[in-house]
Order: sequence, then structure tokens, then C-alpha cells
Amino acid sequence: MNILVSDSLSSKGVEVLERAGFSVAVKTKLSKEELLEEIGNYEALIVRSATKVTKDVIEAAGRLRIVGRAGTGLDNVDTEAATRRGIVVMNTPGGNTITTAEHTMSMIAAMSRKIPQATQSMKAGKWEKSKFMGSELYNKTLGLVGLGQIGSYVTKLAQGWSMNVIGYDPYLAVERAKQMGIEVVELEELFHRADVISVHTPLTNETRGIINTETMAKMKDGVMIVNCARGGIIHEQDLCEALQSGKVAAAAFDVFEKEPVDPKHPLLGLENFTCTPHIGASTEEAQENVAIGIAEQFVDYFKRGIARGAVNVPSVAPEVLPQLQPYLLLAERMGRFQAQLLDGGLKSVTVEYVGEVSQLGVAPITVAILKGLLSPILEDVINFVNAPIVAKERGIEVKEVKSSDAGDFTSLIRIKVETEQKTYNLAGTLFHRQEPRIVEINQFQVEVVSEGQMILIDNVDRPGVIGMVGQILGKHEVNIARMQCSRIERGESALLIIGLDSPLASPVIDLLKQEQDILSVRMVDLG
Repeated sequence: MNILVSDSLSSKGVEVLERAGFSVAVKTKLSKEELLEEIGNYEALIVRSATKVTKDVIEAAGRLRIVGRAGTGLDNVDTEAATRRGIVVMNTPGGNTITTAEHTMSMIAAMSRKIPQATQSMKAGKWEKSKFMGSELYNKTLGLVGLGQIGSYVTKLAQGWSMNVIGYDPYLAVERAKQMGIEVVELEELFHRADVISVHTPLTNETRGIINTETMAKMKDGVMIVNCARGGIIHEQDLCEALQSGKVAAAAFDVFEKEPVDPKHPLLGLENFTCTPHIGASTEEAQENVAIGIAEQFVDYFKRGIARGAVNVPSVAPEVLPQLQPYLLLAERMGRFQAQLLDGGLKSVTVEYVGEVSQLGVAPITVAILKGLLSPILEDVINFVNAPIVAKERGIEVKEVKSSDAGDFTSLIRIKVETEQKTYNLAGTLFHRQEPRIVEINQFQVEVVSEGQMILIDNVDRPGVIGMVGQILGKHEVNIARMQCSRIERGESALLIIGLDSPLASPVIDLLKQEQDILSVRMVDLG
């Protein structure tokens, strides 16, 4: 096997591959044109964050069987294009948990004691001792938005510094939070109480710009804000204005909306803004760990047929995968769909397999559901390896049930999710044994094409509601790709599902929610 390493990788990882008998070529800083010309010679590719594995690269890689990211994020890999070509995509989840958490705490310490500013002053030949009065972190309240693996480890470090930790994570069970020593609060209360706020969520439609002018107005005067998660979670221009006014005393970023950052970015000119160039995972220990980890995963895949750390296929025998693949796609999309409808911490997930699908080995399908369910709500990258582990760590009970009678369907998969607030039900099937469809949402019978962007509107079953929704969308130039409605009894509640060509802007969602006959509006992204 010929393996191309196109980004800087610890030599320890290369040694693992070469000891296994593989031919390894390390060629870093390739231009896109050079990569397109080179990639056709290799069966495998290892990258970090610099190389962009685009659809064009994948199409040019006639022999490519596997792409591995020595790290967590896969923003630079077109996983969907790779999956269509049958190329396995792997990462090394958890390899940077500790180092990113440590970087977060370092940022907090640097802000509170103004270390970067004092260093710069001294190097300029000054001795401005009185200028850099700091503040203690002892007994201060740290608010964590997101309590996944990194957020959980930040909690341990902060508690070691005698900080009080409160957290917002709508999908974390209260019992699990108590075990971690965290007080779980609503987001608005966190903004109101925290002295320091650190975000640890994925970047989704719900989390994009979650900290902005409006939410910062609810925070304490002199609050400090940290982002070592994903660029875009904090509205950068709004933060700049809050730093200038003094509402926010200091902020620290390791990630930005656009990277590399424009040298003229307004945040970079502020003395109370601390920043690093996306180095949260950049420690020698972490880079060595992820290099060895991805190398060992490649050896397992090529030597034993085991796809550890794969984000787009489970570790099943190659001859079984074609039969399971359509169900895996359906299951993951159902999980992602359900995750975006939930309120409250997850307590349990029950998966019922009915009809022909119940005769298969369903364990990988259950894992695919968990992967889809957890991915939109955690900052950690969830894959077929760690999804069950993460569910267990978060105190989520997982059950499987099988039965033979699928009624009107050849096969049916039902998911029942219990949270601390209510129970949610979802069912899906395959049309023509290939096309994923959602056919039940709670009590409503539907036929939803499980792809792209859509809004789900719970409304009163009354004449004019559909027209009113269409008028609002049309006024804001929102194009409708598909639409259907369902109801239980005439005049009671109904469900309107509208497929869109692009995500719906928050102001339009707010307009819909204000209408008298609209009970709730949810945006679902299965893009």
C-alpha cells in the first residue's frame, strides 16, 4: 500500500506505518494542482488541517481507499463525496481533549492576569507594574456552554482552581451533571451569573452567533469570554464593540470565522483581546498521540479489515456492508433529525427494528442512530467507534427491540427518545430498499425526504395557516422545495413540514413564531 502524508506528521506515526510494511511518502505544502496530480498514485492519504480534501481531489484519486485525519475536526474533508466513492474517512477522536482543555484554562489565566499585554510592555522596555492589575479566579463562576468531553475536562481543571462551575447543555442528564459536580442551568441564567464564559459546542444553525449583542447585554459587566471551540459561535463584530465599551472586560480566541485571520481584523487591534492561531490541539504530546493513533488505525484497516475511528462506515465485515449501508444512512439521518427536535437532557434511547431489518445484525445500525443523535449536540466529533462510549458517559440508556410485523412496510426502524421533559417518537423506512424516508414524527404520519434543510411547524389546524406561512416565506424570498402537512383530528394540532433550499434566517423564524396559530417552529439541517 502506498500512503501519502500531505501535512506535517510526527515521525512516530510514519514509523508505525513503515514497520507494517507500507510505503510512505511525506510531501507537505502541496498546492491544490500538485495534490490533484499526485493523489492518483496512492491508496491512502493522511492529513491534518492544512490539506483540503475536496470533491475534486477525491474524484482525481482513482486508487484511494482511505483518508485519515490526524486530529478531531474534519472540516477540511468532503466526507459526503468520499462516502459516495466508497472511501473510508477516519479521525482520531479524543486525541486533543486534554490539550484543548488546558489551552482553554491557559487563555482564562492569561486574560485574568493580562499576561500577554504585560509581556509585550516589558519587551518594549517598559515597567508598567500598576497598569496590569489582574483579578483572581478563586471562587469566580465559570459558565460552560456545552459539556462534552472537552467541556467536562475543563470542569475538572477549573474545580482544581477552586472555581464554581455552572453549565448549559440541554442534552445532558441532570444526574450525570451532578456526578461531574456541575450545576446545570438555562442559558440565560448562565449568561447572568458567570464571571467567565467558555463555549464548547459544535457550530450549527442553533449555535452560530449564540453570543451576540443581545445575549452579552444579559451578562455581568466585566465578563470574560473564551472560544477554543469553533469560529462563528461568537459574533465577532458584536464582541469587538462590547470589548471597546467595557461591557466585556476581556476575550480570548483560538478559533475564528475565517482562518487565517485578516491582519486588519478589528479584534486584533484591541488590547483586551488575546488570541492564538488555532493551536488548541498543538502540543507535542497530542500531535504524537494522534499521529500514532491514525497510523495504527490504518494498519488495522489494511491488515485486519477493521475500520476503527471511521466516521462514515462501521467496523463490519466488507461482505456485510453493502446490505447494511442503506439502513446505516437511514439510521444516522433519523438520529440527526431527532436531535434537532429535543428539549431536555437525554435519558434513554429505545430502537425498535420491525420486519426484514430485524433479521440483520442491527448493532451497527443502533450505533449509527447514536452517532446521528449525538453529533449535532456535542463539540466532540462522534463516529462509529465512540458513539456508544459517549452515550454511556452521558448516562444515556440504550435499548434494542425486535419484532417481525412491520405493517404496511417491509422494514421499519422506530426510535423512542426520553428526555427529562418528554418522550419523542420517530419512525423511518427505505423506499425501494434504498431511499431513506421518515414516516412518523410523534403522533403524525408523514413521508419526509430526509435530506437538506427543512422547518417543522406545529400549528393549530385552521384555514389560512398554510397560506400565512407561505406569504411570510415568500416575502423574505425563501424558496420552498417541498411541503406536506399532517393532522390527527380536524381542528386540533397539525404538523407542517417545509423543505427549503437554504437555512431559514433567525428573524424569519421569529416572525413565524409570533403568529397566533403557530405553536412551535424548528429548523432541521440534514445537509
